[in-house]
Amino acid sequence: MTATHHLNTPDLFALSEIHGPVLRPGEDGYAEEVTGFNLAALHTPDVVVGATDVDDIVTALRWASATGTPVAVQATGHGANFPIDHGLLISTARMTDVRIDPDRRLATVAAGAKWRHVLDATAPHGLAALCGTSTDAGAVGYTLGGGLPVLGRAYGYATDLVRSFQVATPDGTLYESDPDHEPELFWALRGGKGNVGVVTSMVCELLPLPTVLGGGIYASGEHTEALLHAWADWTRTVPDEMCSTFSLLRLPPIPEIPEPLRGGFWARVAIAWPGDPAEGERLLAPLRAAAPVVVDTVEEMPYAAMDRIHMEPQDPLPAREACALLRDLTPDAIGTFLSEVGPDVPDCPLLVVEIRHMGGALARPARLEDAICSRDANYLLESVGVLAAPPAAEAIEMTTRSLYTAMAPYGTGRTMINIHGTPGDPEDRARAWTPETRTRLTQDKSTYDPSNLLRFGHTVPL
Repeated sequence: MTATHHLNTPDLFALSEIHGPVLRPGEDGYAEEVTGFNLAALHTPDVVVGATDVDDIVTALRWASATGTPVAVQATGHGANFPIDHGLLISTARMTDVRIDPDRRLATVAAGAKWRHVLDATAPHGLAALCGTSTDAGAVGYTLGGGLPVLGRAYGYATDLVRSFQVATPDGTLYESDPDHEPELFWALRGGKGNVGVVTSMVCELLPLPTVLGGGIYASGEHTEALLHAWADWTRTVPDEMCSTFSLLRLPPIPEIPEPLRGGFWARVAIAWPGDPAEGERLLAPLRAAAPVVVDTVEEMPYAAMDRIHMEPQDPLPAREACALLRDLTPDAIGTFLSEVGPDVPDCPLLVVEIRHMGGALARPARLEDAICSRDANYLLESVGVLAAPPAAEAIEMTTRSLYTAMAPYGTGRTMINIHGTPGDPEDRARAWTPETRTRLTQDKSTYDPSNLLRFGHTVPL
């Protein structure tokens, strides 16, 4: 198979039927088209197609198949941890249509729509979709990785609510995939990420949920140990509907961060509760008593305001992400965590390190078998470091590796694919799935992508 470092005009003539822009390095608009949210991955494809509709995607894939050109797909680039250094990049960012069927409580979501587009469309109907901690992320890419919602303990994974996908395989064949049509393809798309095709749209169920109790309880970082122990004990007592994350935040002194949080070191518990607000407030009492609360943003809010819970960065940045699934949060595990990133490590270079409470609906068997391999985890450890300069990048890498090595004895050995970070060698990539699931994904890839054109990012090898 040949890479496409030397595309010429005849090669590109076949792409002339595409309605959106077709750009090569050096042309106006190329840099903007290839740059994703995570600036750590520098993308330099030989050609980028700005798809405007399904036909553009199919045409681009047929050209790639005919020329043996490897393909990558990007909507928002939040999960773009792997550099695209040649081949074809299909940008779906223009495909943002969202159609709501309020009577059947269904949403049809186009390939490039962000969760913000989805929530803006569902809110007038009092309906909600299972989004993650940032509504700026692409809905389809998030869901293909399983989709870990803010309200996951209450309602499960985003893939649990998917009814169907429209997907183009690398040879340009367009399929409607659901439990009754192309069921194996439907299985592989729910948790297998981008191994077998390019999703052009999906249909997912919506929840009748106009409001949610959510926000964060912030204490000074010096109270980390007390709040973390209290939260760990609390997670063993709360109902499945209570969703929460413990975070350590070392925030830079920049204007984008509001006072008094700006420039501070904070221990935070972020919560989301879809039940009765008064009951949710009662459940929070032990946490508010565990350490002096400096900032308390917990309130009943419109579901469409979910970004106010975790307050994730809204501007692109170069990030080093990583995660690990944990079986339990024992006193030894907490001690190890604190020794790596707690208040006694004042020079810790990580922007955020957090532990999310799993279990509940996330632990229940899927209604339909899928490729998600995290249902046995009780907690998720994740971290983000901002790669501002080479010395900082080196420190972030060392701290990240040290943290996950130290926490490995408490883990399941697996990761969540959407926040795995830059995929490494085959052994590292395999950590997103059980051996059985990975073998099945490999078999499916050999069926739908036998030439391994979809080889960028976190894919299974052939």
